[in-house]
Amino acid sequence: MGDSRNNNNRTPISQRFRGFLPIVVDLETGGFNAQTDALLEIAAVLVDFDEQGMLCMEQSYRFHVTPFDGANIEPASLEITGIDPHHPLRPAIPERDALGRIFREVRQKLKESGCKRAILVAHNAHFDLGFLNAAIERTGIKRSPFHPFSVLDTATLGGVAYGQTVLARMASAAGIDWDQASAHSAAYDAERTAEVFCKIVNSFKPIFDARLQESDEDDEDA
Repeated sequence: MGDSRNNNNRTPISQRFRGFLPIVVDLETGGFNAQTDALLEIAAVLVDFDEQGMLCMEQSYRFHVTPFDGANIEPASLEITGIDPHHPLRPAIPERDALGRIFREVRQKLKESGCKRAILVAHNAHFDLGFLNAAIERTGIKRSPFHPFSVLDTATLGGVAYGQTVLARMASAAGIDWDQASAHSAAYDAERTAEVFCKIVNSFKPIFDARLQESDEDDEDA
């Protein structure tokens, strides 16, 4: 029987999401306006299927970001994130450098996986994509590996899978530990979002495998 999976029942990630590579992203910002407010932290988590065909986290990347010239920073946002953007020991780098480092890893994963383009996965994903696109435009980066408007939003997916749209409650419903003291760090939120995303995708594995089996049988009958 022809089978697009390997002997370990592992579906290549390039076949699971229509050629898109999901990259879990979280941004911490100085407000809600992507055009005027600072980008302060960015984190990205790579995911892939293991030998048992289960989606899992691979590598995480996180960078503190220097506010761009003239950026607005709302005190209320800093109270939530706990970020001191002007702390002398904060290892921040310019936006262009932070994006460049993230994009380099994403492009390498695209090459390894055979995917055509990355798709941003985030909680309330269009917020993060809006800030990402604004930073790309601001820094003059010509080619982004991410789709410019399509996303996979865990707020929506979690509402369907667990009846929860708040990340902390969603993680709890999924059996994932949640440390409130660590929340609102880009790295922590991105990794918990990645865990939730992987759990949701894995819960649909039997349905996807059945459809893949039907497709293989249809191809043989053709």
